Amino acid sequence: MTDPLSIQPLRFEPSFEQIPDDEAETTRELVETLHSIIETTYKDYGHAVRSVHAKSHGLLQGELTVLDNLPPAYAQGAFARAGKLPVVLRFSTNPGDILDDSVSTPRGLAVKIIGVEGERLPGSEGAVTQDFVMQNAPAFGAATPKKFLSTLKMLAKTTDKAHGMKKALSAVLRGAESAVEALGGESATLKSLGGHPETHILGESFYTSVPFLYGPYYAKLSIAPVSPNLTALTDAPLNVNGKPNGLREAVNEFFATESAQWEVRIQLATDLEKMPIEDASVKWPEDESPYVTVARIDVAPQPAWTEARAGVVDDQLAFSPWHGLSAHRPLGGVMRSRKPAYEMSAGFRGQHNGCPMHEPRGFEKLPD
Repeated sequence: MTDPLSIQPLRFEPSFEQIPDDEAETTRELVETLHSIIETTYKDYGHAVRSVHAKSHGLLQGELTVLDNLPPAYAQGAFARAGKLPVVLRFSTNPGDILDDSVSTPRGLAVKIIGVEGERLPGSEGAVTQDFVMQNAPAFGAATPKKFLSTLKMLAKTTDKAHGMKKALSAVLRGAESAVEALGGESATLKSLGGHPETHILGESFYTSVPFLYGPYYAKLSIAPVSPNLTALTDAPLNVNGKPNGLREAVNEFFATESAQWEVRIQLATDLEKMPIEDASVKWPEDESPYVTVARIDVAPQPAWTEARAGVVDDQLAFSPWHGLSAHRPLGGVMRSRKPAYEMSAGFRGQHNGCPMHEPRGFEKLPD
């Protein structure tokens, strides 16, 4: 394993981002497709939910501790100074409709750090939050916005359709994915369509999957479980058949008595060819630049999911990588095209639920 102190991070240059001539059109179609999903589910539920990652499984608050004496290259932005800050965590799964957990799809984690100071990204002026939006894969499932749009259009056509068929298909896809993994492979497509293994969500490691500025450099971020009670759940089977909200129940059961700790880790880019910005599907080689711990997140026992908490976190908060510091500006086409999509989703929810989004300015205890 490469010594992190020997890493020579690559300084970001504006020329590293290459914007295709048709990206604006792709972005417009992406927003339209996501809008069609959120409109469909609003008609079904009478309540606006997110256009992706609609179903939450854990809504937690905790404390982030930025480590002291970090190597200078890693002490950037939200992690520039040692200290403690409150955080809100939202565990979710990918679809834009609310499905039984037996339709097993990739998992997400959104984190909002509160009390971060520094120059802000456009649109988040006056706020003191830094958001990171992650999935349980080190690279994005689509290389470009256009390829992401193609997958999204396919998923949009199935929104609120054939729930029972989705459960049956998910079982078939899980078997196919298991066979692929037995041969040493992995299929992001199979997982995204319902073939994700039925495992405990709290054992997952999460990644931004796509890069962002890290001060003068650029990087990816990971949040990984480190307390033994979490690592024991990594790849642990979880039978949710007959339990529409089995993941949520498992998270509630865990945090009824247990505390937990994760590490926040940064992977700095060292080579533009091997660690590209515009191809989001590339897994950056960890043997050339390992993930280095810059902070910890500690969560104490608490009600992990309640209707009251959902009313605050799901309905009143928006998580977007564009809520944050200029030092952590999202990079690449996938991130650029998602910016107006995040804004559309938050605006739609705020308007139709009669509850505008807000950014917390300090510790606000979530209701039980």
